[in-house]
This record gives sequence, C-alpha cells and structure tokens, in this order.
Amino acid sequence: MNKFLILILSSFLLSSCGSEDASLPYLGRKTVDTHGVEQKHTIPDFDFVNQYGESLSQKDMDGHIYVADFFFTSCPTICPVMKTQMLRVYEHFGGNDDLKILSHTIDPYHDSVKVLHDYAAALGISGNQWSFVTGEQEEIYEIGEKAYMVPAQEDTLTAEETGGFLHSGAFILVDKNQHPRGIYDGTVEEEVNQMIRDIELLMKEEE
Repeated sequence: MNKFLILILSSFLLSSCGSEDASLPYLGRKTVDTHGVEQKHTIPDFDFVNQYGESLSQKDMDGHIYVADFFFTSCPTICPVMKTQMLRVYEHFGGNDDLKILSHTIDPYHDSVKVLHDYAAALGISGNQWSFVTGEQEEIYEIGEKAYMVPAQEDTLTAEETGGFLHSGAFILVDKNQHPRGIYDGTVEEEVNQMIRDIELLMKEEE
C-alpha cells in the first residue's frame, strides 16, 4: 500500500477518536533533542503570498488554530467538494479570530495572486481568516509531504481526468503551537463535522 495512504489512514483513525479522549492526539513523527527531550512534530516556518499579494508566514499563524489543505483553482475532481466543505467550516467559525484557514495552491504557475483573489471572491471570502496562498512549487510540495503529511504532485499520465495534478483531499488541523492534531477527509461531510467538533475541543484545550 502507498506509504502516503497508510499515513493518512492512520491519521484518520487517530483523529476520529479525538472527541472520545480528554484531548486530541499529536500526529507525526516525534524526535528527541540533544538534551534527551522529546519534541513533537511541528510545522516549520514558511513564507508564501496570499490572495491580497501579502507575505504570509508561520508567524501569522502564531497563537491561532488553523486548518490547512492543498488544491488548485482549475481542479476538475475533488477541489470543488473540498471547498464546499471548507466553506462550512469558515461559516461556522466566521469572525472567530482563534481559527484560521490556509489553502495552498499546488499549481502556482497558473494560480497567480489575481487568480487566487478572484477564486476567493467567487466563494464569498473576504478578510484574512481564510488565506489562499501561492509560492515556489517545490516548497509547497515539500511542506505538504514532509510537514502536513499529505501528497501533492504533478500528474502527466492521467492529466485529462485529474487536471494535471494529484493531491490529497485531506484537511489538516494544527494547534496554536504548530503541532498537527488531526487529519480528515475534506470530501466527506461527516469527517468535516468531526473536524468542527475537534476544533471546538481544541479551542477549549488551549484556552
């Protein structure tokens, strides 16, 4: 079985039990520093550009819970469903500054700042709660695979069906300290319902 699929399925199982426990699990590989202290998997620093042409880095996420995903604006397959589901999250937590949403395009050559701005506007998104970001393609692919633990890549074999890219439909829940705490199938309503409940749980945990 594909290693990405194994990782994602394992993460789904962990996240689905989150509401049964006192707190959500910490996902990803843990390491031990030079002092012998265990370090949780952490999303590293990044520097992308949002739909307003503004630089957006990990510092902008400090102190916020956020949900990350990967998409591209011309996607003919799962992206429209994912964005419909993410809109539910955006509307549910609208105006709540504790939560941010971070959508990374995996097609930065086409998805310019203007394209992302128009795409966000068409969804009815305004303000800075939901950011659509672009950057160097390899940096986006690397942070997807190594940090958020989801695959994203170009697809030349079945481009007619996929739009030229293969990517996960996962939504990744990240806490205020940049630790991934849940991965959910962003194309399944009940998975997103679970994520909403887990966001609320995480908000209480981090009060």
